[in-house]
Amino acid sequence: MVTAAVLPGSATAQKSPAEIRKMLQARDLEIKTILGDRDTFSAGQKETLKSVVNGIIDFETMGREALGPHWEPLTTEQRGRFVEVFSDIVRSQSLSNLDVYRAPVTYDEITVADDRARVITSTVYKDVPARVTYEMLYRQNGWFIADIILDDVSTTGGYSRSFQSVIRKKGFDALMTSLEKRRARDKTS
Repeated sequence: MVTAAVLPGSATAQKSPAEIRKMLQARDLEIKTILGDRDTFSAGQKETLKSVVNGIIDFETMGREALGPHWEPLTTEQRGRFVEVFSDIVRSQSLSNLDVYRAPVTYDEITVADDRARVITSTVYKDVPARVTYEMLYRQNGWFIADIILDDVSTTGGYSRSFQSVIRKKGFDALMTSLEKRRARDKTS
C-alpha cells in the first residue's frame, strides 16, 4: 500500500476537497461578518465586500471562455483591456443584491481532478432553494473560480452567448464600446 503524506500548505493538501471547503467556508464567513445585519454600507465597506466576493474569481479564464474563438486573434493589449472592463462589470454586479450573501450555504459535494475542482453547494434565499456550482482551477497561489453555475445556468455561458453574438454582428470594438458604457453606468449608480 502506498500512502502520500499531506503536509499543510503543500500542493497535495491544498488540492484536497477538505481544503477547498475550508477556503470557501472562510470566505463565506468573512462576507457574512462584513455584512452583519446592517442595510447600508460605506464606500470602503463596499470595496472590501467586492474584494472578498470576487477575490477568488479567475476573470481572465472566465473572459477567455466567454469570448471563445474570438479570444485568440486579440492582441495582448486588447485581452488585458477586455479582462479589466469585464471584471469591473462583474465586480459591480456582485454587490447588486447583498442579501443573497446572507443565505446559509451547504457544501454538498466537492470533487477534485488534478488542477480542476467542482464544488456543488445549495442554499435557500427568500424561501427558494438554489444550487450553485463552482468550477474551479488550481493556480500556483491557490484555487480560483472559473465559472459559477446557478441552477444549471452557466455565468460564463451566458456571457459567451451575448459577447460572441455582438462580435459576430458588429466586431470586438463594438463589444468593448458597449462594455465600457456599461461599466461607466455601473460606476455612477
